[in-house]
Amino acid sequence: MSDAYDLPPDWPTTETEARAVQDELRGRVVLDEMGPPPGGPLVVAGVDVAYDDGRDLVAAAAVALDALTLEVVGEATATGRVSFPYVPGLLAFREIPAVLAALDHLPVTPGLVVCDGYGLAHPRRFGLASHLGVLTGLPTIGVAKNPFTFRHEPPGPHRGDASPLLDGEEEVGRALRTQQGVKPVFVSVGHRVSLDHACAHTLRLSPRYRIPETTRAADSLCRRALLAGG
Repeated sequence: MSDAYDLPPDWPTTETEARAVQDELRGRVVLDEMGPPPGGPLVVAGVDVAYDDGRDLVAAAAVALDALTLEVVGEATATGRVSFPYVPGLLAFREIPAVLAALDHLPVTPGLVVCDGYGLAHPRRFGLASHLGVLTGLPTIGVAKNPFTFRHEPPGPHRGDASPLLDGEEEVGRALRTQQGVKPVFVSVGHRVSLDHACAHTLRLSPRYRIPETTRAADSLCRRALLAGG
């Protein structure tokens, strides 16, 4: 289903307010849980957003898949006005209100949420996946298409090969090869999932293509919702 959404109470409207919220919530990220084991019965949701700058609209989609069969078991969208200006490092504040609304309308509760973006692999260690995980309490991971500002050595050429994504000497994620001969994706912990499990889930959700099926499904749905919205 698709629905408009209201902003959460006291949603930040300035960069200063948003950074203060990040500083407060970052301390709530849980890093010492392994998260749901890869391969077990599990509903996994992918979330993504799309923008129409001309109409000042954002659309979010949440698509739930059976992790074993990768069949869709539920989907929902939400559309509304963009709620925060574009500020690098604070993009979650533009996206999370719509994403929360889409997740709230899913007919099933996911055991894991895969975000098209970052978790700890973020300059302030609090990207969309971490922010969403803290607000919902759900295990979350980030699977991004580029490494942001961090460095990495190219992983080996085979599916499953990985290399650390580094900020100085700190490993903030991994470059993961999901398909042989295809450039890697960049996996980071969001909330309540270990990095090893995050990579294993990403591989299981990417049997044929570079990008996880959760993200592919959510990307397609949010674009359709944006065309229909407003």
